[in-house]
Amino acid sequence: MEKIKWGIIGCGDVTEKKSGPAFNKVAGSELVAVMRRDAAKAADYAKRHQVPKWYSKADELINDPEINAIYIATPPLQHEEYAVKAMAAGKPVYVEKPISLSAASARRILEASKKYQQKVSVAHYRRQQPVFLKVKELLESKAIGEVRFVDLQMLQPPKSNLIASSEKNWRVDPVISGGGLFHDLAPHQLDLMVYFFGEVKEASGFGLNQGGFYEADDLVTGNILFKNKVVFTGTWCFTVAEGGQQDICTIIGSEGKISFPVFSSEITLTQNGQVEKLNFEPLAHVQQPMIAKVVQYFLGRSPNPCSVQDAIYSMELMDTFTQKKE
Repeated sequence: MEKIKWGIIGCGDVTEKKSGPAFNKVAGSELVAVMRRDAAKAADYAKRHQVPKWYSKADELINDPEINAIYIATPPLQHEEYAVKAMAAGKPVYVEKPISLSAASARRILEASKKYQQKVSVAHYRRQQPVFLKVKELLESKAIGEVRFVDLQMLQPPKSNLIASSEKNWRVDPVISGGGLFHDLAPHQLDLMVYFFGEVKEASGFGLNQGGFYEADDLVTGNILFKNKVVFTGTWCFTVAEGGQQDICTIIGSEGKISFPVFSSEITLTQNGQVEKLNFEPLAHVQQPMIAKVVQYFLGRSPNPCSVQDAIYSMELMDTFTQKKE
């Protein structure tokens, strides 16, 4: 395989800028076809983005002989089905986060990848963004000494501008998304914690609905004890007042602290009472660095930037925090 020729299943809003255009901007990569159940919208997307082919049926795209890799960008409800079908057709898969509805579903994807001997990468794309690579570098160089604990606050009003737009707010329908806005945003945050601190020893939490705007949990709290003795506490609340937004993760060490928003591009580093601000240029396509790594992995030139097992760790945390039973 000399070039990855992609087909996208689910060319909705998330693919308009965050990911879709990047497939043609990465070396060794080309976007060949897109699929959406609404044929008119699939055709419109293909026309606007200069994609050669479009489909309204996923099976037709999966079985297109020109396509040799599949990007699944549907709501989580369809991730497992389409991932397994793509792998059964002999094609590697790049799947959006959260990888699926639950850890149990994610494990079935992992088993399918072993059965069909196909590569799978998960779109926890913050792992490859410069701002978070810098955080990891600071931690590994012990810029703040030994890490003691982490505090994360994600507070948003009911109409948050952090949530990607869609015709129907499927993100708050647990049947389609696996949960609520926590399930849409927390995968980014929890995956970073696993990326930074490694294996989990213990975790606990709870979720509930306070506002009554929809069925899903709108308040979730979680605690993690990592095997390296780092302690994490997180709060996600999606019913705070307008103007009460908060997106901040603070890592406290024995010699300082690192603070950063997960949904922006800046770091505040405090050492010995001195404060340094590190700012990063916003990316035109936030998934492009990750897609570049995935392409190299699919071509056999580099390791997997985010495996299914990596994604299972964050799914297990989400299931634990919301007390989801398998």
